[in-house]
Amino acid sequence: MTMEPERGDATSDPVRQRTLKSSIHCAGTGLHSGASVAMTLHPAAADSGVVFRRTDIAGGNAVIRASWRNIADKPMCTALTDGSGVTVATVEHLLAALAGCGIDNLTVELNGPEVPAMDGSAWPFVFLVGCAGIVELDAPRRAIRILKPVAVGDGQRRAALTPGPGFVLDFAIAYETPAIGRQALSIHLGEGVFAAALARARTYGFLHEVEELRAAGLARGASLDNAVVIGGERVLNEGGLRYPDEFVRHKLVDAIGDLSLAGGPLIGHFHGQGSGHRMNHRLLRALFADAGAWRGCALSAADAAAAPRDGAAATA
Repeated sequence: MTMEPERGDATSDPVRQRTLKSSIHCAGTGLHSGASVAMTLHPAAADSGVVFRRTDIAGGNAVIRASWRNIADKPMCTALTDGSGVTVATVEHLLAALAGCGIDNLTVELNGPEVPAMDGSAWPFVFLVGCAGIVELDAPRRAIRILKPVAVGDGQRRAALTPGPGFVLDFAIAYETPAIGRQALSIHLGEGVFAAALARARTYGFLHEVEELRAAGLARGASLDNAVVIGGERVLNEGGLRYPDEFVRHKLVDAIGDLSLAGGPLIGHFHGQGSGHRMNHRLLRALFADAGAWRGCALSAADAAAAPRDGAAATA
């Protein structure tokens, strides 16, 4: 990504890149693989980006950069590949937490093929970041400014990026089951908003699909402890939902994680209509296929704080 100063923007006060103050460790079960996985987050130098390292691969040198160029085609999650057959799966909740906390540079060590599911939300990763602490680096944060609309779609599902101030996301979903129904949310992802409004929203699934998914090698680690499960017309989890609209909030978490693979925060608006990981991946490919649709820039304090002019986006 070529980074250029923005004419007329407050580049005199750039936002600095950030990493963790110290390493921190956790362990859990992979949502789809069912494998026990240990994960350690390590600080990294400026301009390193987020990099995954599979320590269980011979030599411990399987390194995969978190980039849209490295997306692997796997169902029901976002996965990355090094191009030689080594992958790391279900990275979206961790990436969303890092993006929401403004972490640009990190080395993620894993001794298995999948990021641990934890409780099915991004909150445990936000908690880890808070425990490790955040440090600013002596380098400007790089961003991608959206210059013109880019959209992909498939029937009634759609994902789009349009120019606009700040980073604003809106999403709408509709299911026949009354346990979900129709839900929509628009949010300006300013400082602290992710942790306060989105991070606790869990992934979700349907009880009647479990056997089919497991036969396909998916959801082998899924349970009521790490997913919201809908059976018939009701939520089966003891304690119910964390938010009345937890489902659409989790779709926004997924979108934030997926879009972070652009290589930096977006300055523009994301619009999702029933879209999922694969459509988010298609959107990134469509964006970078059009050199006139984006420009790399240093993220200014004004850009980071910019709210939508019409006030339509809530901070929830």
